Amino acid sequence: MDLNDAFYFVQVVEKQGFTAAGRALGIPKSRLSRHVQQLEQRLGAKLLQRNSRRLAITEIGKEYYGHARAALDRMAAAEAAVQRRTNALEGRVTVSCSVGMAQFGLTRIVPQFLADNPRVDIAQQVSNRMVDLLERGVDIAIRGHVDLLPDSSLVQRRLAHVAWHLFGAPDYLDRAGRPTAPDALPADHPGLCLGHQTGAGHWALQGPDGTVASVPYRVRLASDDMSTLKQAAADGLGLVALPAYVCREDVNSGRLERVVPQWTAGEPQISLIMPSREGVPPAVHAFASFLRRELPSALAA
Repeated sequence: MDLNDAFYFVQVVEKQGFTAAGRALGIPKSRLSRHVQQLEQRLGAKLLQRNSRRLAITEIGKEYYGHARAALDRMAAAEAAVQRRTNALEGRVTVSCSVGMAQFGLTRIVPQFLADNPRVDIAQQVSNRMVDLLERGVDIAIRGHVDLLPDSSLVQRRLAHVAWHLFGAPDYLDRAGRPTAPDALPADHPGLCLGHQTGAGHWALQGPDGTVASVPYRVRLASDDMSTLKQAAADGLGLVALPAYVCREDVNSGRLERVVPQWTAGEPQISLIMPSREGVPPAVHAFASFLRRELPSALAA
C-alpha cells in the first residue's frame, strides 16, 4: 500500500483535474498521472475516466475516494494532535485576497502568524478579481461582498461587517465646504472611484435612519488601488469612498476628514472562504482560526 498514490488521487478528484491539482501541489501533472495509474494497476480497477476534454470519477472511484479521504483525514488529525503538543506546525498556506485587504488588513497579521509559526510558509495571491479557488490552488480566500456569494459549495465564515465612508482632505473641504447631507453635494463633484468606471458615477449613501440617497459625481480618477485613491484624496483632488479601516490612521493624523459623517457609503461583509471542510491541513486550519480571531479587530473603524 502506498499512501502517496491515495493522496494524489484524492487531490486530483478534489481539484477536478490533473492540471489544477499539479498547480496546487507545485508538481508536474505527469507525476500525478503516474501515481494514479500505479494505484489503478494495484487495485485492478479504473478509478478515473479521462480524455482531452474532461475528467470523470467512476462509481468504484467514488467509493475508493470516500475511504481514502477518511483515511487521510485521520492521518492529518493524528499529525495535528502531535504538532499542537509540540508547537511545530509546518506546511504552506495559499491565501487569496484583494489589493486593499493585503495593504491595509493583513499587513500586521500575516507577519505575526509567520513569526509565531516559523515552519509555516504563506503564499499570498493578491487580486481584485474573484478567482476559482480550486483552479488556483487556494486554501483560504478573504472576500468582501454585499450579496450572498454565488458558490454555495464553498465553506463561508463571516468575519466582520466593514463600513465605508466618504473622505476628503481638510484643505479641500475648506474650499468646497463641509456638507452635512448628501443633497448638499453637487452632481459634478469630483470623485475618486475604486474600479474602472469613467465619466459619471454615484455614491449610494445610507443615513442613520436607513434612508438611502444616490449621489452622482464626476469620476476624476478611477483605480483598482486604494492607496492611490487615498493619496489623491489627501492631495485635495476630490472625495473618495473607502473602508473606514483603510483611512483610520489618516483621519487620526488629520490628513483626511469624514464627509457627511452621519451617512455611510455601504457596509459590505468580509468572509473567510475555504474550498472544503474536509482534508484541511493543520497549518491551514491554524491560519484560518488566527484570521477569525485577529482580523475583525484589524478591520474595526
